Amino acid sequence: MSLLQEQLWNKIRDEAWGYSANEPILASFFYSTILNHKDLKSALSYQLAGRLDSSTMPAILVREVIEDAFSNDPEILNAAMADIIAVQERDPAVGDFSTPLLYLKGFHALQVHRIANWLWKQNRRPLALYLQNRSSELFAVDVHPAATIGKGIMFDHATGVVIGETAVIEDNVSLLQGVTLGGTGKNCGDRHPKIRQGVMIGAGAKVLGNIEVGVGAKIGAGSVVLEAVPEHTTVAGVPAKIVGHPSCAMPSLSMDQDI
Repeated sequence: MSLLQEQLWNKIRDEAWGYSANEPILASFFYSTILNHKDLKSALSYQLAGRLDSSTMPAILVREVIEDAFSNDPEILNAAMADIIAVQERDPAVGDFSTPLLYLKGFHALQVHRIANWLWKQNRRPLALYLQNRSSELFAVDVHPAATIGKGIMFDHATGVVIGETAVIEDNVSLLQGVTLGGTGKNCGDRHPKIRQGVMIGAGAKVLGNIEVGVGAKIGAGSVVLEAVPEHTTVAGVPAKIVGHPSCAMPSLSMDQDI
C-alpha cells in the first residue's frame, strides 16, 4: 500500500470509528464494510463484490476476480483512490472520504468498470460483459468494458450515464446524471467521443460521434454536442454552440454550472 493510499485509508477508518460511536445501530455495518479490513483494497473488493452478488455468481467468486485485477494492475486501486478524493473535493454534499466508498453508486459503477476494462484487456470478454450488465442493472450506469477512463473521475448522481465502446475520458473529468457519450449510428470502428482533461459535462448532455471535447471545456446541461468543442470553451444548446468560456481552467474541479 502506497503512502497516499495508507493516509486515505486511515482517514476512512477514523471516520468509520466516529460514525460507529455516534450511531451504534450501524456499528456492525461500519465494522463489516471498513473496520474489519486492513486496507482500501480489501474494503473496496468486499464492497463491490457485495453489490454484484447474484445467485449465478456469488460474492465470493466476484471478489476473487476483483482482487485478481487489483493485484495484477495496481493502477486500478490508484485510480479508485483518486476518484474518492475527486468526489470528496467536488461534491458539496460529500463531506467525508468514506461516503463514496460506502454509498455512492456513481463511484461503485466506475470501479466495476475498471475491473471490467481490465478483464476486457485480458481477453476475458464474456466476464467483462457480465460485469457490465450487472452494473447496468444495479446502478443504471452503462459503460462498455472497452471504454478508456482515466483517474480523478466523478460520476455525480450517475443515473442514466451511458458511455460507448470507443469513448475516451481523460483524467479529472466530471459528468452528471443522464450524460451519454455515444455514437451516431451503425458505424463500426472508432465512433465515440474523446473527452480531454478537466472537462465538465452537465446533466442530460449528449455528446455523439468521434469528436473531441478539448481540455478544460464545459458542456451545458441538456445540450446535444455533434461537433468538436475547442479547449477552454463553453457550449450549450441543441445543437450545442459556443456560448462563452469557463471561469476557470478546469471546470470539472469547480463544478460551476453557470454558462
